[in-house]
Amino acid sequence: MRVRVCGGDTPHARPRQVTNDEMCEICEVWTAESLFPCRVCTRVYHDGCLRRMGYLPQGSAAELTETAHTETGWSCYYCDNLNLLLTEEEMYSLMETFRQCHIIPDTCLTLDDFLAYKHLVHKRQFERPMGEAQEERATLQFGALDPDKRGHVEWADFLSHESIQLLQKLRPQNSLLHLLTAKERERARTAFLALPRDPDGRVSQAECRRAQLAWFRKHPPDAPSCNVSISHVGPMSESSPSSASSKSQDKAPEQEEPRLVDWPSFLSENVAYILAARPNSPAVHLKPQG
Repeated sequence: MRVRVCGGDTPHARPRQVTNDEMCEICEVWTAESLFPCRVCTRVYHDGCLRRMGYLPQGSAAELTETAHTETGWSCYYCDNLNLLLTEEEMYSLMETFRQCHIIPDTCLTLDDFLAYKHLVHKRQFERPMGEAQEERATLQFGALDPDKRGHVEWADFLSHESIQLLQKLRPQNSLLHLLTAKERERARTAFLALPRDPDGRVSQAECRRAQLAWFRKHPPDAPSCNVSISHVGPMSESSPSSASSKSQDKAPEQEEPRLVDWPSFLSENVAYILAARPNSPAVHLKPQG
């Protein structure tokens, strides 16, 4: 089924100039070059205002000043928290799931905690135990959420992962597309136009998947954490094309490769990954296939 991209969006339309706000979101004062822009929305901030309000965690000031004005960018506290994308009802549903699965909010999760939770959620959703392949993917997912190999997943990363999973499960694709900001759409358009295309303006499925990896490059290309975090994460939904077993993936490339992807499909197939890449954390909350 073709998903319509809202707003008459086309890849070859003139790039939309996205202008950042002129005044700090917190103090509403304009002070020119000392304002730091968010890479997702149009809000701008003074680093002093962020510190004063407690929105700049200890040790993250250097990251803000080094990346906010670069192509890598920095996400403000609104965009960094994927949990804020949930409605009140969706948030209640998620917290109820945590309660029933004995997950204590604001605590780190070990691999055993994470696997136990995934087993319970899978059994509730599909009314059968989680298979070996799903458990292996859950283990890889844990590794992606723990790129520094500390043996646990931070609560914020776990919550972001579960929030994007819930959005995929409950929201129709067009609803997810509406969550994208103008900056995210322009970044996606630029990525699409940079790919090799056929005479009809379509890209291969393989190129589409490679583009999905790019959303998570939140550090310079030579940063060691980049490749580690990208390669170890996977969505747990059985209905997701990314949830096929590694064995079936090895057998299928010849059949999947001929599929071509136009701009609406490209944006639709990338939307969850674009949203999942919003947090500043080096953890990757959704695994692109391949």
